[in-house]
This record gives sequence, structure tokens and C-alpha cells, in this order.
Amino acid sequence: MTDATPTRIAVIGSGPAGFYAAGHLLKGPDSEFEVDMFERLPTPWGLVRSGVAPDHPKIKSVTRIYEKTAAHPRFRYFGNVTFGLHVSREELLRHYHAIVYATGSPSDRPLGIPGEDLPGSHAATEFVGWYNGHPDHTDLEVDLLSAERAVVIGNGNVAIDVARMLVLAPQELAPTDTADHALEVLGASRVKEVVVVGRRGPAQAAFTNPELLELGELADADVIVDEAELERGLAVHDEQAEQDATARRNVEILRTYAQREPAGHPKRIVLRFLLSPTALVAGENGHLSAVELVRNELVPGASGLRAQATGEQETIDAGLVFRAIGYRGIPLPRVPFDDRSGVIPNDGGRVTDAESGDTLAGEYVVGWIKRGPSGVIGTNKKDAQETVDAILTDLAAMNGDAAARHSPEQPDAEAVEALLRERQPELVTYQGWEAIDRHERALGEAAGRPRVKVTSIEEMLRLAADEQP
Repeated sequence: MTDATPTRIAVIGSGPAGFYAAGHLLKGPDSEFEVDMFERLPTPWGLVRSGVAPDHPKIKSVTRIYEKTAAHPRFRYFGNVTFGLHVSREELLRHYHAIVYATGSPSDRPLGIPGEDLPGSHAATEFVGWYNGHPDHTDLEVDLLSAERAVVIGNGNVAIDVARMLVLAPQELAPTDTADHALEVLGASRVKEVVVVGRRGPAQAAFTNPELLELGELADADVIVDEAELERGLAVHDEQAEQDATARRNVEILRTYAQREPAGHPKRIVLRFLLSPTALVAGENGHLSAVELVRNELVPGASGLRAQATGEQETIDAGLVFRAIGYRGIPLPRVPFDDRSGVIPNDGGRVTDAESGDTLAGEYVVGWIKRGPSGVIGTNKKDAQETVDAILTDLAAMNGDAAARHSPEQPDAEAVEALLRERQPELVTYQGWEAIDRHERALGEAAGRPRVKVTSIEEMLRLAADEQP
């Protein structure tokens, strides 16, 4: 890396994983890297902006770290640019020493049961995007006026976020950056009960302790856990869960909820375990009216206890269902993809050919599209460091393994920008995003909120155009 030409890296995606990777590459006074970040939307931050629950502003403050990276003189942001449409994989390899794919897991995992497409059945990914103002989901129709009970399928933090958002009191929602269209609908909601259903037991739930504890502090909702069902789910000893501090604490919290007398709040969150949905049932109007479930038992499996269906059935009347059983990556044009696991195949962050398993020189991956949807935001920092270490090792192989090193034909910063501006005249630079950000914050300040989000791409582009060349 002693050549006069800077080492140029393209990062595809502007969420936490992409920004941590960029930050690792640019840190230190001796860094020789130039990092260009490409984002499909005009706005950066990925799930920090469109996935973190609006009533968790402290988590969103992590963007201050990313802002420092974006302020680096050798960092550029190209928003409103779609990989595969405005610029191809082959073109990026022609202009960059390395590509880092950081596109996350934007899709949902389906339940694969009859009735999943009924009106009233939603993917949690869509609902979360809707109340967070993601432009892809602003037109989602969520009928919160016709249903008094909702069922959330899943036992992770996303399931808890969905349940909590459905029962937040007006005074809890008011000071958040929930999208205006969602604030109006949530404020008029008639949902009184949310049942959160997990296929395994309480010890295997993927909740984090703070998220689970937070349910007990809601202004308008009681948390209901049936003590008999809880203990039935704990009857089979799980050695892995016993050794996990988070799982042990979750069980303690759940036992506290089971023993707590309801305070008589107008709404309830009911936590259920050892149940799997088998079908969603339509009412006479063709809308979702009930969820059919089978009771499970825990049996030993290759990777710990697994849920096995019994013959016992149960039906829960509900007008809404949200599936929150995991996120899933989607393929990128001409980039290897493992359809079974929903990730880009890789070896420690080095992209590998899907068939041969051979490493592809100059191509790397970070975050959920690398390892699957696991961990919290901070998990991506260590994950990105592993990938950046691989990049540094490969670039240092000047006299060693040439197969590990990619040499671009035209590593020219001006050529890339010219190409992008020709293909996408409505390119959004970081200065353009800052204009959008200022506008949202100003609206928020007037309303006593962190920001009022702009959800229209057209409006974002208008705001951005006023502040950039």
C-alpha cells in the first residue's frame, strides 16, 4: 500500500455494519484508504433509522459515531444509488481495490402456513418500516380499528418491539420520532391485547434482558405470563441456556411477571411459549379472524433442544398477526448468494464462490448479510473488524499470494463520480443528507420530538438538491 495511488474501497450499504467497516478502514493518521459508500435510499443509517423502535432514542444515538466517520476527508457518500442499476459489480471492481457488501437482511422469513397472505397478516419487517417511516413501507395498510387482539409470532426483540408499539400510551408515543402517518393510526388503535407466541420455551427465547424488563414498565399495559405454562416450558433442562447469563435472567424476569398481580391497565401483553402456528383462518369477510396453533414439546436435537409438535391444538381469535421469526438477506446482482441461509457465502468476511468455495479477490462482506440476522448493533463493530483485517491482509500480499489481491484497472475517484452522476442525476451526497437531517430536526424541535421524518423520496430529493452541487 505504498503506491502513490490511494487504496480505494467501495462499501455497499450505509447501516451500522457498513459504517463500522468504513470507520475501521479510515482510523489512524497513517490510513491510506479512500472509502466511498453507496446507499439505495437518500438517507443513511440502515436499521438505526428504520428498524430501532422510536421509543429507544438512546440506541439511535450511535449515529454520532457514524457521523465522525462521514466527516473524514477521504469518505464520500453516494445516496439514492442502487447497486446493479446505477452501477454494477464489474464497474466497481474496475474502480476499487475492494468492495465491501453491507446490505443487511431487509426481507422477512415467511411462516409457510395456509392463510399467511390474508388481510390482517403482516411481516414484522413491513410493520417496523411503516412506523419508522421507511419509504418502502409508508403505504402499508394496518387496520388497528377492527381488531382488539393481535398475535405476534416470534420470541426475539423484534417481536417485543412490535408488541410494545401496539400498546404504547399516547404520552409514550408523543415524544418519539414515530412517522406521522403511524402516530395517527396507532393513536386511534382499538387493540387491547397482544399475544406473543414462541415455538420453544422461555429459556430459549431470544429476548435481551432490557427489552423484556421494559414490558413491565408500560403505562397502559399489564404483562401476563401463565405460571403453569412457564414452568412446563422449563421442565426440560437446557444445559446451554443454563450457562447463558441472558437466558437465566430472562427466566427470572418471566417468573416475576407470572407472580405479579395485574394492575388493571386497559391493555395486555401476553407471553406464550411452546406454541407454533399451523394456519391463519379467515372470517366471513375474508379477513384474518383466528390463528390455529399446535402445542410443542422440547426434545434433544443436534444443536440443543428443539420444538416438536404434539397432538394438542389451540385456536386464538385475532384480527391481526405479525410474523417476527427473523430477517433474511436478498441476493445482489451477480454477487454469490446462499439461498438456504440467506447470506453471501464467505470465509471470515472474504466472499467465496457459491459452488466452488473459492475466494473471490477484492470482494468482502460485513454484518447480517455476512453472518445472518444475529446480535445487536454493537455486534457489527467486531464483525466489521474481522472483515477489515482480511482486507488489510490481502492488500499487503504484494509479494505473496497474488490471487488474494485485486488490482483495479482505473482506481480514479473522479471517474466514479462522473459515472454515477451520468447514471443517476438525482444523486444524494452527504451534504444532501445533512440538509434532510436539518429539516427533520427543525420540524421535530417545533413539535417537541427528536425529528419529524420525511417519508417521501421526492421530498428528500428536493431538500437535498438545495444544499449540494
